[in-house]
Amino acid sequence: MPEILKIDPRKPDKSLIDTAVNILKKGGIIAFPTETFYGLGADAGNVEAVEKIYRIKGRNPQNPIPLIIGNTRDMTGLVEDIPEAGRKLMKKFWPGGLTIVFMASSNILPGLTGGTGKIGIRLSSNIIASQLAKILSKPITATSANPSGAGECISADEVIDCLKDKIDAIIDGGRTPGGLGSTIVDVTTDPVTVLRKGIIPPSLLDNTPAKI
Repeated sequence: MPEILKIDPRKPDKSLIDTAVNILKKGGIIAFPTETFYGLGADAGNVEAVEKIYRIKGRNPQNPIPLIIGNTRDMTGLVEDIPEAGRKLMKKFWPGGLTIVFMASSNILPGLTGGTGKIGIRLSSNIIASQLAKILSKPITATSANPSGAGECISADEVIDCLKDKIDAIIDGGRTPGGLGSTIVDVTTDPVTVLRKGIIPPSLLDNTPAKI
């Protein structure tokens, strides 16, 4: 069974966060809480770890995997550019449940883009999620902690039931809100395209989407 790291989401124990980060540095896979559901985290720069995420989920390799960063400064080197619409959305909704799709830089593993050349990124409002990326000093994967097509998990127990011993560790940060996932918007189009409705209603976005 995976190692269980019980962390208070209001006041994370840095030593336990460091333990989780060390697992990521070694190419391990962890489940962690976000502002919506539990996610599956891997070092987004580790080819083998990213491939492992796809295998664990049984995910179609043409489906991109979004990332969580620890700081907006981490965008440097991850994307080709940040359009003005992207800057406005980042300022208004980060940290929070908005995943913004940009043109990926050459530093992004092709496997993460699903062949689209684009990458979805967010700065999470969940302290545990953001601290993992911040201390790792690299983005982490943020796909949901469940087999593709199955329901998302809102607790560590649900993750265990779902994935059992397929992952290395689970950060038990209590129950997550559930409901809707992050809203996903593509700022490589003009106007911005809403790819998935989520916890941030399209009506709150600064730009009128091309399609919903």
